Amino acid sequence: MSPAAPAASAIPPRLALPLVPALVAGGGGRATLLTPDGEIATLAAERLAARLRELPPPLLVHAPATARRLGLPPFPAAYDLLELFAFCLPARAAAPTPRGLAIALGMDPPRNDEAAAALLPEMAAALLRRLAAGRERPLNRDAAALAARMREAANWPWAEAVLAALGRPRANPSFDAFRVWRRLPEWQDTAPPMPAASHPVTPAEARARLAAILGEAAEQRPQQADYASAAAAAFAPREQRGAPHVVLAEAGTGTGKTLGYVAPASLWAEKNGAPVWIATYTRNLQRQIEQELARLYPDPEERRRLVVVRKGRENYLCLLNMEEMLGQAMLAGLVVPLALVARWALATRDGDLMGGDFPGWLAELFGPAAIAPLADRRGECIHSACAHYKKCFVEHSIRRARSARIVVANHALVMVQAAFGGGEDGRPIRLVFDEGHHLFDAADAAFSAALTGAETAELRRWLLGAEGGARSRARGLRRRLEELIGERPDLLAPLEAALEAARALPGPGWMTRLAEDRADGAGAERRNPTEAFLRRVRRQVLARAAADEGMYDLECDLHPLGEGLAEAAEALGRALERIRGSLAALRERLAARLEDEAEELELGERLRIEAQCRALERRALAPLAAWTAMLGALAGPPRAAGERPDFVDWLALERRDGRDVDAGLHRRWLDPTVPFATAVAAPAHGLLITSATLRDRAGGEEEDPEAAWHAAEARTGAVHLPLPAIRAAVPSPFDYAARTRAFVVTDVARDDPGQVAAAFRALFLAAGGGALGLFTAIRRLREIHARIAPALAEAGIPLYAQHVDAMDNATLVDVFRAEEESCLLGTDAMRDGVDVPGRSLRLLVFDRVPWPRPSILHRERRTHLSEGRPKEYDDALARHRLRQAFGRLIRRADDRGVFVLLDRSCPSRLLAGLPAGVVARRVGLREAVAETRAFLSRP
Repeated sequence: MSPAAPAASAIPPRLALPLVPALVAGGGGRATLLTPDGEIATLAAERLAARLRELPPPLLVHAPATARRLGLPPFPAAYDLLELFAFCLPARAAAPTPRGLAIALGMDPPRNDEAAAALLPEMAAALLRRLAAGRERPLNRDAAALAARMREAANWPWAEAVLAALGRPRANPSFDAFRVWRRLPEWQDTAPPMPAASHPVTPAEARARLAAILGEAAEQRPQQADYASAAAAAFAPREQRGAPHVVLAEAGTGTGKTLGYVAPASLWAEKNGAPVWIATYTRNLQRQIEQELARLYPDPEERRRLVVVRKGRENYLCLLNMEEMLGQAMLAGLVVPLALVARWALATRDGDLMGGDFPGWLAELFGPAAIAPLADRRGECIHSACAHYKKCFVEHSIRRARSARIVVANHALVMVQAAFGGGEDGRPIRLVFDEGHHLFDAADAAFSAALTGAETAELRRWLLGAEGGARSRARGLRRRLEELIGERPDLLAPLEAALEAARALPGPGWMTRLAEDRADGAGAERRNPTEAFLRRVRRQVLARAAADEGMYDLECDLHPLGEGLAEAAEALGRALERIRGSLAALRERLAARLEDEAEELELGERLRIEAQCRALERRALAPLAAWTAMLGALAGPPRAAGERPDFVDWLALERRDGRDVDAGLHRRWLDPTVPFATAVAAPAHGLLITSATLRDRAGGEEEDPEAAWHAAEARTGAVHLPLPAIRAAVPSPFDYAARTRAFVVTDVARDDPGQVAAAFRALFLAAGGGALGLFTAIRRLREIHARIAPALAEAGIPLYAQHVDAMDNATLVDVFRAEEESCLLGTDAMRDGVDVPGRSLRLLVFDRVPWPRPSILHRERRTHLSEGRPKEYDDALARHRLRQAFGRLIRRADDRGVFVLLDRSCPSRLLAGLPAGVVARRVGLREAVAETRAFLSRP
């Protein structure tokens, strides 16, 4: 043991900071411990566990992640700095590591684990001082009563220190402090928005607006002005119904495309009195666009009025759900997380629980059961019948969006609302789709259908509510409609018929019965045709699947149908039709009240009827119609060989941890850009679809520019619209040849875990951190992590991993960004979420070529969408993934990065699509390591 920096005992006593050990988890199962008397030691997990039993609960950052990294059981008690941060600075961002908290607090980041352990008490003191300095702020009016309640009900470790900082050590506990809705502002209805005008935005106007946004002192980037000029064409007046102006604009990384399209978009919104909707695929880009818009609207109040981030209802805090959870908080041990949510709810900009200013790591600290139920994820909103309707975060955002100039949404919300005629926000007529290369995937998810146990059981729960005496806040349809229906026989009859028919859907315990392939007593097949169908699906998949290792999901074709499947599908179709018919009658009779009782209905009741009609359509009638259509197709004759279908149907069995958990019938559009073009694009007046990688660049002399544009039009749906798309391409200003290196390692056997791990270890050490490893399988990721973690820990390089650490993807990326010397392992799905400029990402390593996963869906698309060139279809998908990943490396002009592929079988044609000037060299591991070290160590 050795002396360390001032420990907790050095903090002024007036802050009442607890004298406890400070703990920082390192890699390789070792941790640094700072004792209350100022001594410091690095201990293996076993010795640490024994030592902690002799000491008070430790001071640390992110208790679940710390325990998992050390291989220890969860801490029974701990002074988690994240909890204190969330209480003292609600709605503030911070990466959940010692370094991340130091950056958030404006302190010098610690250089190593010893410095981090010494810094933890200082950060606690800094947080308490900030709380003390702001004790008179309105936000902290009820803070002492809340902390006292946390002390009384949950013995919250930080309670004494917080109450001392607030100057109220003897504050009385109050449950009223949790009832934040009493202090939230109400929204006010305004007149309906006026129809949008049709004034165009000229290229010259777009350039002028861009110059104004950037300011006179800004660096001159001609490419950005060219891009803004091209984007303006999407804002021309529409000349023909169903024929929007579509601009496909490819802008190389570094062009500045966000402000490039914001310039004409904001100008069009001002001229025409209607918002422009900007849709993204990732939450990260949503946040980035919101930050960039501060350049356009620097005043925060003006920006809040003119810029709105919109998401689906399931993303926002539901005040009614929170109120109901408070009733169970004492029994369920939820007092602390709900108190921290209450603090956040008073400080949040918009109530967004998923990717807004809510710290995602709160769900990691207390488990998903503490946070997820706070959002309306089950479609149970009762709208104007809710006591908190006038203060609802969702209703606030909907009304703000109607009068905004820029609405930042996501692809999924735009597509789903378009499928239902515009949804709650109305139908936008000017759309910008950033990350346009993901339109195909977004449409594929939005316009899909799945007749599975989980989906059908969810519909049963939505209709019947909680069953079997289970403790649940689930509200059934009867409860949601009781005030609208009353004792009216014309409405009660179809409601009762629908609820009775809903018992044909999977009941409680269905998952166990499916896994064991058993019915629940005599007559079960007849009473529950859904479960009978699912069992038949499971049997056919197990019989027909090509390979069964017991751990992975399985699938098989529909035809030829297995024994009994046709009869089970027919019985299920009849049962679903009974539910659908009753609900359709209920919806029609509810809607009729809007006309028949127009003079008697109050505004609130009218709004509730409209909302419940929409909910019936979206939550029940639409999926029921899709399911019955799918069952009808299953009963029909098999498709002839070579016949091009509109849809791809298949049977699947889902597994988790080696256990069968679900089965069902799945349907996807063969080409999902068809419904996208019909439902989303055609009703709009103008669309800008933009990305750095819209086209597949095969490279070489054989590349056909026209073919590359045609493929982009096919992948974005532009090919299905009447007017030809306007094409624009602006190159990146970055010098990729000088700022990057690319290697294919030729002497590592990709199927040998030992060799692959050795390559990752050597490359990560050569880079000194700042490395992202991408895998195409979770199993390989975990195996490589276990093999390389000790060596990296010995070198002082933190290693984080998706599916290993107790953090979600967004938190892992935040940690990776804050910890410049850390490394991160993730699956290919992590690729698009990583936007990390600077030294935090300087090396990217693929474990193998990211070929598309062989599946029935891919087989059909490869056959029918490849225009007779199936190999090129696969190449294009793999090339796109490699190019997207490569684009993560260079986000600023002074970035430097190395790209490595550990797959000697990679065809050269896949690497030809990398940016101009980049030549991927085939070298041995030794040379790749040496050149990586030399290149990244240059000043």
